[in-house]
Amino acid sequence: MSDNVVVLGAARTPFGAFGGVMRDMSIPELGSVAAKAAMERAGVEPDEIDEFAMGVNFPGSDRSIARQTALRAGVPDDRTSYTVDRACCSSLIAVSLARRGILSGDVRIALAGGAENLSRVPYFLEGVRFGARLGDLHMSDQLVISCPHTGVARAVQASDEAAQHGVTREMQDEWAQRSQLLAAEAQEKGLFDVEISPVEVDDGRSQTLVERDESVRPDSSLDALATLKTVNGSATVTAGNAPGLNTGAAFLALAAEGAVSAATSAPLARILATAQASGPPAKICSIPAMAVQAVLQRSGLALDDIDLFEINEAFAAVPLVTTLVLADGDLARAEKIRERTNINGGAIALGHPTGATGVRMAMTAIASLRRAGGGRAVVAMCGGVGEGEAAVIELDAPGPP
Repeated sequence: MSDNVVVLGAARTPFGAFGGVMRDMSIPELGSVAAKAAMERAGVEPDEIDEFAMGVNFPGSDRSIARQTALRAGVPDDRTSYTVDRACCSSLIAVSLARRGILSGDVRIALAGGAENLSRVPYFLEGVRFGARLGDLHMSDQLVISCPHTGVARAVQASDEAAQHGVTREMQDEWAQRSQLLAAEAQEKGLFDVEISPVEVDDGRSQTLVERDESVRPDSSLDALATLKTVNGSATVTAGNAPGLNTGAAFLALAAEGAVSAATSAPLARILATAQASGPPAKICSIPAMAVQAVLQRSGLALDDIDLFEINEAFAAVPLVTTLVLADGDLARAEKIRERTNINGGAIALGHPTGATGVRMAMTAIASLRRAGGGRAVVAMCGGVGEGEAAVIELDAPGPP
């Protein structure tokens, strides 16, 4: 058995805006679109799937979501499926867990990914199951996103840590505009087309085919970004330098290198290593750097061995702080890393359906490496209560995009 796990196929839905055209789709509906497309692109039949791993962060009132999604995708009902929640890291840890199953020899081919529809997250009404006293009832909104352990808003955590590293509001707005303009350019060139499997939405009155990410803003300007008010009590985070509350799904078909039949597609890339990191709950901007350091150590590589970085734009502050930490505080070196980071934009522009973003970044990295004719990429993100995830992806042979 090879020590390497390869990606045979990759697909995602377009990422929809909050309240956009895909707002009524269930998570299993979304996930099955991406899962089916990943199998088709891999040349893999549903009955060849041994394990189905799926990340979801906001399941709402639903349950057994991976199982529902696998069945919708046509995976036989005697195959293993499981849903995993590691906040924004959920789809990347699904890949890591599926990879472990393959390397152990327990799994031959796996589907791993994630999905989210933040437009369908319900309000929660706590404490009324056994009746309520006279007076008002309070509903809580899970989309006012805060740390469940400390209760501090994520936006506050991001702006506080940004300030500790000298990352200003202006720098965050500049990064946000960069994300939007790079994504708009990539979208115009059709660079995301290789990733996206269109979604047909039927609202009972008409049918709409969604083929492009909905949140990209090619008209983004620094003047407009500067006028936005900060949110959730933060000092620097605005709706412009943070991602939206999005909808989407992304999946990879994985197998051991050399252990698949001639009928399957040629591997897109290999996953050299994955790693997790955990630290103080408030350190959401720097925890991806810890994950990067861990995965580089595990793979025997150094920063200079990496051609591309995909660092999730949970806030603009995250890639800015993470690159500064990776550069040991050396701003000039951090700028060199930033030049290789999110070269086609990131979640601020494309959207951040939290359960799916990690795998979206992985397939964006793979597509970029294939266009470049090979190389190595690191995908990294923060999530949850001081958690991080990273993966090293490698492609050593040229291939069509």
